[in-house]
Amino acid sequence: MPQFSLKSLFPAPAHEVYSWHMRIGALERLTPPWSAIQVTWGDEQVREGSRRELLVPAGPIRLKWLAKHHSIIEGRQFVDEQERGPFRTWIHRHLFSDIEGGRSELEDRIDYDYPLGSLGELFGRRQVHWLVNTSFPWRHERTWLDLTRHAEFAHRPRLKVAVTGSSGLVGQQLSHFLTTGGHSVWPVVRKRGQSGTIYWNPDRGEIDRAALEGLDAVIHLAGRNIAAGRWTESGKRAILDSRVRGTRLLAETLAQLKTPPGVFVSASAVGVYADTHEALAEDGPQGDGFLADVVRAWEAAAEPARHAGIRVVHPRISTVISGWGGVLGRLLPVFKAGLGGKIGGGAQAMSWVHVDDLIAAVYRMLYDDRLFGPVNVSSDRIVTNQEFTVTLGKVLGRPTLATVPEAIVKLVFGQMGRELLLQGVRARPGRLNEVGFVPWFGDLESALRFETGKPFSHQPPFHPTPLPQSGQNGYLIS
Repeated sequence: MPQFSLKSLFPAPAHEVYSWHMRIGALERLTPPWSAIQVTWGDEQVREGSRRELLVPAGPIRLKWLAKHHSIIEGRQFVDEQERGPFRTWIHRHLFSDIEGGRSELEDRIDYDYPLGSLGELFGRRQVHWLVNTSFPWRHERTWLDLTRHAEFAHRPRLKVAVTGSSGLVGQQLSHFLTTGGHSVWPVVRKRGQSGTIYWNPDRGEIDRAALEGLDAVIHLAGRNIAAGRWTESGKRAILDSRVRGTRLLAETLAQLKTPPGVFVSASAVGVYADTHEALAEDGPQGDGFLADVVRAWEAAAEPARHAGIRVVHPRISTVISGWGGVLGRLLPVFKAGLGGKIGGGAQAMSWVHVDDLIAAVYRMLYDDRLFGPVNVSSDRIVTNQEFTVTLGKVLGRPTLATVPEAIVKLVFGQMGRELLLQGVRARPGRLNEVGFVPWFGDLESALRFETGKPFSHQPPFHPTPLPQSGQNGYLIS
């Protein structure tokens, strides 16, 4: 029977690494965006007899995979075993053991057997080898990343946090990050009566005020997609209203609570800045376009909470690098087909941030009282559109010879194309640098590799010991 094994050392005792895996959201945090695996339903938290169902790739189709957890030994191991799925057998053992110096070893050990015997191995071996040999190093890196971020505030109380936009690109991953760290997350949703959620409807000015009492923090991410299409007059009004109404409703409601949260993190954007040749900190010159006007109104809508003494933070978010969607999600099919290329002249600047660094920055905002007002969330390494194009092509091994002429961008996308695609933003993380925040992904190539399943190698300054890379640390599949 073939076996796969990967061992890694972690700078935390075994019970902490084990506990992280057992909490709600762990499976979602351990699912690579490029794997095409989707978590569909099941018990959110791992316990004896719990089940989860996945949709997994099998050539051109996806199959249902039902796994059951068993053989749980507190702080030491648990097993998930396929009950129904593409393999004849699949037994995945998660093994945790303490070693000297307060560290631990995590081993993922999988015993499996192909369906249809040698015929199944003939047609499935290559895909299985690729999936496990790319997924599990990625999973160990993500585990290390999250444990490291949580360790920064392990001595502080766990928080009760409400999150708007919790079903979005950032909101989903942020919610899973928080729950795996032992925090309680309350999604703010538009449907009444959902257990564990808080109702609101900004268009009607409705919100469950009582459910907000006693929360430690509110994170506001909801807002209409600004890049969904041309900015018609009605579309621009909808974009503005979706941000201002929701923010004002939350701010006014929080200001009236008997026990308001200590912090209100209300999302914003670097699109407020002018297009300059210099990298701009939070006090840099601002632009005059539609997006800059939206950001100013968006942030101003939070004033009632600020006047009530609540610490209000506006993370001005750059282009988010995530394989789950956003800009990268839209570009990947084009670039994989060899049709990628620069937009216009390609000299326009692009501020960016990896989704995990964005999540870590927002997490820092929950605890760090030095962070208030506008806070740029971006990498120090600003790139041009041309540099982004070349780097993505290099990572994917595809040519990037195509060009979208400036005239076409203006014709097809109008004002949206001019402001979002042809103008540049050079935002630098001034406030985050001041408080000592260090991004995990300091360069664009490592961020893109991590999100696309390509071999990656980087060494953030706070790594105590190197992570295992491809061909190291004794993992194999046979």
